[in-house]
Amino acid sequence: MQSPQGSFLFDLDGTLVDSVYQHVLAWDEALKAEGIELSIWRIHRKIGMSGGLFTHMLLRETELEISPERIERLQKRHAEAYRSRADAIRPLPGARQLLAYLTEAGVPWAIATSGRMETAAPVLETLGVDLKRVVVVTRDQVKYAKPDPDLFLTAAARLGVETLTATVVGDSVWDMLASRRARCLGIGLLSGGYGQEELERAGAYRVYEDPADMLKRIDEVAGRA
Repeated sequence: MQSPQGSFLFDLDGTLVDSVYQHVLAWDEALKAEGIELSIWRIHRKIGMSGGLFTHMLLRETELEISPERIERLQKRHAEAYRSRADAIRPLPGARQLLAYLTEAGVPWAIATSGRMETAAPVLETLGVDLKRVVVVTRDQVKYAKPDPDLFLTAAARLGVETLTATVVGDSVWDMLASRRARCLGIGLLSGGYGQEELERAGAYRVYEDPADMLKRIDEVAGRA
């Protein structure tokens, strides 16, 4: 009896590219433009969830008025500030090699990010991802983003794989929560700033430093055809 083939569903920011702190600074700039003062560490703890949920939670914490217009302005200002920093973003160590290994081994993989295509596209280019050949799901394409499972469910469906045989690779607790809700296994990476215990409590069954560390131990996670 042939066992079902495994597959990998990757988050983008902090997982494949070193962009978490660019997002943090972009949100800080957007918030200050709205006259909202918030500690950097509070912003960092929310990176990885959808921008809409992010702004709702931030505004709730500051007890300020939450209006659709204000949320739209914040998201627009964040996108502009993030794009101004995009040139400094680089793939994390081993990211390109890990994706190339999976491709060569015939292991299906996709990218599912809470970012919208306008901010994700330049970053995907640095990874050498061909949008015509690789399944990429962004916030624009689903109803809800992380910690809801929609991004990973959609990515699995487009790959033509079962979520029960898929593994989500992410750097935040929001990725791990979404992977559990999608009924996928979860692998956590420390490259986004979350700690090992946090990722494990949220559902990660393996935690690695970065894509290079994961590639070294790929046999532990059945990354083969």
